[in-house]
Amino acid sequence: MSENAPLLLLVDDDATFRQVLTRAMQRRGFEVISAESVEQAVGLLSQQSPEFAVVDLKMQGASGLELVSQLHQLDNQTRIVVLTGYASIATAVEAIKLGATHYLAKPASVDDIIQAFGRVEGDSALSPKEQPLSVDRLEWEHIQRVLQAHDGNISATARALNMHRRTLQRKLAKYPVKQ
Repeated sequence: MSENAPLLLLVDDDATFRQVLTRAMQRRGFEVISAESVEQAVGLLSQQSPEFAVVDLKMQGASGLELVSQLHQLDNQTRIVVLTGYASIATAVEAIKLGATHYLAKPASVDDIIQAFGRVEGDSALSPKEQPLSVDRLEWEHIQRVLQAHDGNISATARALNMHRRTLQRKLAKYPVKQ
């Protein structure tokens, strides 16, 4: 990697997601260092200060919000994007207050993340969606949150959702429902 490549810190507890995003960001010219937890990321910060950071909100141990605060205190020029499968208005507001540049709900494309780094001002022309999320999409998002909360254990997720395991497996086999 070239010495002029911007340094990106990627913090997410999903190893597969980290590997895929690391490769994608390297192909787009970033030097990437990654960590699976806030604690591990803090150790990396003692060695170097990143210009960009992608931080998952919910991980084992400390919350990604804590890391956003630490990154902002270390260097308030660091462009921080919080990326989460547990998007909520409350955590979005807190992330921005703590110093995040942008807040994106998973799934987000690499282009969405790179575009979010460049957002420095709000968009007053943004209008509310005409159509709220469909019931099917809300169900799919809820299942994904519960599945993640149970570390991918389908049986435990089915019990938590009060759903038969085979029914849950059929729902999981489908692609995400469109917005």
